[in-house]
Formats: sequence, structure tokens, C-alpha cells
Amino acid sequence: MEVRSESNITQARSDKLPLPLAVPKPRVQVWFVRVCSSILVWTCLVQLFAAGELWHSRIFTGLTNQISRFSAPVEPVPLPPPLPPPRNYTSNGILLVSCNGGLNQMRSAICDMVTVARLLNLTFVVPELDKTSFWADPSGFEDIFDVRHFIDSLRDEVRILRRLPKRFSRKYGYQMFEMPPVSWSDEKYYLKQVLPLFSKHKVVHFNRTDTRLANNGLPLSLQWLRCRVNFQGLKFTPQLEALGSKLVRILQQRGPFVALHLRYEMDMLAFSGCTHGCTEEEAEELKKMRYTYPWWREKEIVSEERRAQGLCPLTPEEVALVLKALGFEKNTQIYIAAGEIYGSEHRLSVLREAFPRIVKKEMLLESAELQQFQNHSSQMAALDFMVSVASNTFIPTYDGNMAKVVEGHRRYLGYKKTILLDRKRLVELLDLHHNKTLTWDQFTVAVKEAHERRAGAPTHRRVISDKPKEEDYFYANPQECLCEGTNCHDLFGHRNLTH
Repeated sequence: MEVRSESNITQARSDKLPLPLAVPKPRVQVWFVRVCSSILVWTCLVQLFAAGELWHSRIFTGLTNQISRFSAPVEPVPLPPPLPPPRNYTSNGILLVSCNGGLNQMRSAICDMVTVARLLNLTFVVPELDKTSFWADPSGFEDIFDVRHFIDSLRDEVRILRRLPKRFSRKYGYQMFEMPPVSWSDEKYYLKQVLPLFSKHKVVHFNRTDTRLANNGLPLSLQWLRCRVNFQGLKFTPQLEALGSKLVRILQQRGPFVALHLRYEMDMLAFSGCTHGCTEEEAEELKKMRYTYPWWREKEIVSEERRAQGLCPLTPEEVALVLKALGFEKNTQIYIAAGEIYGSEHRLSVLREAFPRIVKKEMLLESAELQQFQNHSSQMAALDFMVSVASNTFIPTYDGNMAKVVEGHRRYLGYKKTILLDRKRLVELLDLHHNKTLTWDQFTVAVKEAHERRAGAPTHRRVISDKPKEEDYFYANPQECLCEGTNCHDLFGHRNLTH
């Protein structure tokens, strides 16, 4: 008989009995848990909303802007104007030119040489710029002008190469024919004497280009092309254009301004032999410089004789008197469009006292902005050129190349006010006032009378057939390009002076 313990019996019974059911929780407890959970959730939402309000400007606004940026309609970027179709012609040869002189002398020469290339059906090479003159500027064409625009914008007139093909380079032993064209030549000279050279020499190199095309007597189509190159084909680089525009914008924000081309610079004084107002030491320094440069042919110059003829730039002290006599007020904003004034700041002291709002580009721009253009006189001159063209009034104190080319641009832009100083008459009046023969009131009246018709109004160029160097320069008054669609006689009147 099997004997089972009590624990075993109890275990066996428990195996046979069903498991007891779970006791249901009271409803009050369930609702309590739900209410607490809801309160917690809402509290979190309130806290998040408050945080969102605090960070709204940083997070939600930024997010909204990003969404708006992508969802807003995108304005189409305007396409550049279509390029003119290239002109189809058989080239008679390649013209290579080396320009000489400063920026604006080279600019005019480039316009002339493109026109010669078109006349003779030549292929033109992007010009070489002068790197050996007084300024010793190493800038190449592409450092000053937009070379791509130059090539593309003129391709319907002439084929332009960025550089001379290697097989015609001196480095590869090619013997290039070089010549300086005759100054002030008309189209007959180039057709009869220059064009035949290209049948013997595939490449002709013009090693001088200043004033090698006549001012007058050329076919209208050639004069128009000179203007097209000057006003449309030659654009400064985007970097120069941007900084020049900034300069103009700063000046305009300060009010109307006069651009004063104060050509009282060392190179001009040495070249012209003008030493009025200089010390003996300064006069000797300028004379030595004149003898240093062989291409400045005239060596012995009597300064006072030249000044009496009106062939010297006005001194800063003379300019101060003339501007006051012309009616410019003391608070006139004046931009000095020039390089380093000979004698530095102390020579500007009288002018600055008369007109305290005198500024230069170095005063308006950060040094870092000008750094890449410094020691490059042509690039710095490009900035002055843009400001001078944009100014309310332009006043050159000497009729050099910049003065003439800026004058022409201002005529092209609607005859903007350009006061062309009659230096010969002014020297007479200044000396009379200085020795007290003329009172200030008499001096003022005389200066104003002398310049009543010298403010850049429409006029014909003065033609002197046998003295082209003394007649009016084409680029100072390109009249053929200024009266399209109007009657030129009505515009200019009957003031064409021919001698």
C-alpha cells in the first residue's frame, strides 16, 4: 500500500483544479490614470509651444523662409543679348599692333587699329599694351579690358584672335615685318601703301599706333566703326567695372560732384617743361627727368613762354581761383581724377582750403579694395575715367588724352557738362589779378565770359587740313556718331570752323 505525504496530496489536487480568474480593477483607478496622462501630455505641449515662441525668430522663421524660397516662383535670369553673326571674309593677313602711351592714348589707338583691320580685311590680334613707358605698367589688355566681350562684340566687323599663332612667333624663328604707320593717314594711304605689304608678309607688326588715323575726311562707315569700338567694344574688366561703380555710387550718395582732372603730375610737368610755381630744386628735378626719356624729344623749354601760350597745366593754386571765379561754392564736392600730385599734399593746401570737400579714390575706398590695382597706373586711370564720365561736371586742367576721350564720352552720353578751360586766356587774367590790375569782381566777370561757350555743347570739329595735330581730335568730339536720326546741321548749327 502506497503511502503519500500531505504535500504530495495537496500538489495533486492543485494540478486538477482550474486556475482562479483575475480580479477586475476598480473603474475609478482607470479613469485616474487616463486623466493624469492627459494632463502630462498637455503640459508638454504647452512647454513646447512656449519654447517655440522663444525660438520662433531663429528656427520657425528660418524654416518658413527656406520653404518660401523653394515654393516661391523663380524669376528667370535674363539671357545675354545674342552675338552678332561673324563676318565672312577672306583675310588678307594678320595685323599685330603694339600700343604706346597711357591708357587713353592706347584706347584711341585700339579703335583706330580695329578700323584699319576692317578696311583692309585683315585678321586682328588682341593688342599688346605699352609696358616700357614712364609708367612702367605691366598690365596686359586682359587686365584692363574684357577681352571676351571685345572679340565677340566686334566679330561681325573683324576677326579677332586672342594671341598670335605660334608659327608666326619670334620664338619659333619667324621674321616679322615691323613698321610705324604714318601719322594722321587717311584710308588711301592704308589701301595703297600698307595693304600690298600683306602680300609679301603674312603678318605685319605696327610698333607705334598713336594718332595713325586722320581725324577728318574718312568714309562715314569707318568713323562709325571707331565709335562702336570706343563706346561698345571696349569694356573694362568686371573687377574694374564693379569698383568704379562703387566709387560713383559713394560720390552720388554724398551729392552732386565735380570731377577735376588735375594734371599737375610729375610726368606731365617734366614732359611739358612747365615749372611755374615750382622751386629751383623741383625745376631741376623735372628737367633731369625730361632728359632721361629719349622719346620726349623737346629738351630745352622756356617754362614761362609755354605757359603764356596756354600749353601748361594749371597749378592747384590757379585752379582754386578759377573754380571760385566760375561760381563753384565752398561746399562743392570735388573728386581729384589724377595720380600723385607733384609736391604731394602741401601743393593741394590752397585748393583744399577753398574747397574742403575734396576727395580722392584712396579716401573713399578701403586700401584692400585698391590693393590689386595699385602699381598699375592704367588700371587706376580706368577708375578715374569711369568717375569722370559719370560726374555732374568734368573739368580738365590740361587737354591730354584722358581729357579728350572723357569729353567725347560725355558728348556721346547726351552732352554732359564739360568745362573746357581756355588756359591761354586764364593765364592772362590770373597774372592781371595777381598784380592787382584786375579786381576780384573784374576777374570773375572776365573768367565767366571766357567760358560761356566752353561747356561741351554740340559743335562741329575744327578742321585744319595742313595741321592735323592742331585741329580738334576725333575722340573728343566724334560728331558723326552724335546725330543719328536727327539733322546734324540743326544740332550743331553753323559753327564748323575750317582753316
